[in-house]
Amino acid sequence: MSRTAIVIGAGIGGLATAVALRQEGWDVEVRERAAARPTTGTSLGLWPGGLRALDALGLGATVRGLSREAARGRFVRSDGTLIGTVDMPELRRRAGDAVRVVSRPALHAVLTDALGDGSVHYGQRVTGTAALAADHEVVVAADGLRSSARTTLFGPAHRPRYSGVSCWHGTVALDVPDMTESWGARARFGVTPRAGGQAHWFACAPAPERAHHPEGELAAVRARFGTWHEGVRQVLDRLAETESTHGPEAAAPHRNDLYDLAKPLPSYVSGRVALVGDAAHAMTPDLGCGACEALIDGVTLARELAARHRVEDALSAYDATRRRPTQRLARAARLMNRAVHTRKRVAPVRDTAMRLFLAVGRPPA
Repeated sequence: MSRTAIVIGAGIGGLATAVALRQEGWDVEVRERAAARPTTGTSLGLWPGGLRALDALGLGATVRGLSREAARGRFVRSDGTLIGTVDMPELRRRAGDAVRVVSRPALHAVLTDALGDGSVHYGQRVTGTAALAADHEVVVAADGLRSSARTTLFGPAHRPRYSGVSCWHGTVALDVPDMTESWGARARFGVTPRAGGQAHWFACAPAPERAHHPEGELAAVRARFGTWHEGVRQVLDRLAETESTHGPEAAAPHRNDLYDLAKPLPSYVSGRVALVGDAAHAMTPDLGCGACEALIDGVTLARELAARHRVEDALSAYDATRRRPTQRLARAARLMNRAVHTRKRVAPVRDTAMRLFLAVGRPPA
């Protein structure tokens, strides 16, 4: 008789866990509160560790075919002068793989298709884990930043905390070879290549939580970044062309306030419930590794469950393997967020520190 698991949430971490468990012979059901799989979303950086997790799922080649390799990473100031570069070929040599960029909907579709039709039940909100744990050997809580499972198991002290920074993002028809991040006084603007001759862009700056510009979010981005260097203005010009041709809604960026956890969790497991992805270690996107860590969570959890007969032993091993490294990354992302959005008079020190790190540091693998 096959073992049974239920996954709450069909994001990257939940789907990766479900695929990995299915490959180990488990009977897996996924419940997702959204009405359907996403068709829009950001670009995701896939570092070598995330690609290795996809390889373990048998999906690495497929995702590589849908993604684009990042040939170079550049950090520049708001006037376009160079802070430093990331040596992508050297990273590939050390880690054995490239850094790739894939759209979230494309990665989501690959993982969903690997599960097969009928495995994900959309439009189902799950508010408690006790009843599920009574009917399944394992409950995987992959219900994201505002995880109700996390609150139920560990209390409101581990709620999401607003970082003080908002992020606007979108996609434009622009073929760029490099990942570029521009830093100004308390703000930054990033552009990443995307398959199909497109680019994903994002803009981050301090803003009141849940506040909205009276003239729209595109106006907010123009007001904050319209005087930056040519590469940023090129993106804004493409958005203006889109607005002119297809209307303001087509050019309007998405806006997300950036959060992490107010307090790190004391454990990623409770009884026969395991938390993965943002439910376990929500972090600001400053290191660009959240999706990778969710993939690794899923593969690790399934591996431990396959290697141990007792579920409790497997979940304990998962917690021991994943909690400390992911919480270190969350702390590092928080520090990076604060450093990038520092006061104007401190920005030169910030830029110098980043230049020295890029010269002697080791990019994450």
